[in-house]
Amino acid sequence: MTDGQASGALRKLILLLSSNAGLGYAPIASGTFGSLAGIPCFYYLSCFSWPLQLLTLVALLFLSFWACEQAGRLYGEADDGRIVIDELVGYLVTVAFLPFSWGIALLGFFWFRVFDILKPPPASWFDKRMKNGVGVTMDDVAAGVYAALALRVCLALFS
Repeated sequence: MTDGQASGALRKLILLLSSNAGLGYAPIASGTFGSLAGIPCFYYLSCFSWPLQLLTLVALLFLSFWACEQAGRLYGEADDGRIVIDELVGYLVTVAFLPFSWGIALLGFFWFRVFDILKPPPASWFDKRMKNGVGVTMDDVAAGVYAALALRVCLALFS
């Protein structure tokens, strides 16, 4: 493979990963569509032991740092709307270590979208101050932590 082909293949991989296999190209609400990739991932991850879930989540976190950074450079904007792998990671933080059910998946989706849109601190700090792959991902991780707490409160109250 020549350097041009390698860089073209790498570019395609970056865009595929950062857009959650194209969900980030939705004409409206790309973040919401990008978060949808989390539901089948949650289904599969919930079958793993908790150490393997943790390892997978950490690997996805670092993959997101890299993919968001690289895609931001390609698009010329750190948090371009087509970059939605960060939403996947944030959603998976929300539902981490819970057993899969449609109720948990959808309630987690709801809470994650609420906190991703509201961006309470420190999510807003990451969003405004860190214009790189880490910042793009960490604002969604912070939203995912808030959503995880809200989800678990709901589960405790209504189970």
